[in-house]
Amino acid sequence: MKGMTLIVKEVTNLVIGFILLFSIYLVLYGHLSPGGGFVGGVMLSCGLILLILAHGKETFNTLIDDRAMTLWDCIGALLFLVLALLGYSAGIFFANIFSAWGRPFTLVSGGTIPLANIAIGIKVGACLAGAFIALVVTGKAKQSLSGDL
Repeated sequence: MKGMTLIVKEVTNLVIGFILLFSIYLVLYGHLSPGGGFVGGVMLSCGLILLILAHGKETFNTLIDDRAMTLWDCIGALLFLVLALLGYSAGIFFANIFSAWGRPFTLVSGGTIPLANIAIGIKVGACLAGAFIALVVTGKAKQSLSGDL
């Protein structure tokens, strides 16, 4: 997999920053506007998948190790579990223990909800990109479609 044409590679280089920035926006402001961790994670994985499709497997492997997606997936799950247990320490599982700190309509107004969105965004983005890498880049999806497993 050597990548696509020069035009596709250059357009990808132009838009990838905007895609990743928009995914970060969706994750951080998900408690104030439509969006959140899942949607932002899907956008993040779409940006990574676009990089793989445009530039090829070899270029992507120089940027990110294949095991990095598994590591980030585990980090996202661990962060989410820590938030749940912090709420449990306050008396209720997933209690919003930081909600008293915020002011309405500001970024910190959601208490632990923005932190949960960040954890979910990391988890979903890494999981979907990792699934794409595992299936398509390694050739397993092509084999399963042709019945050669």
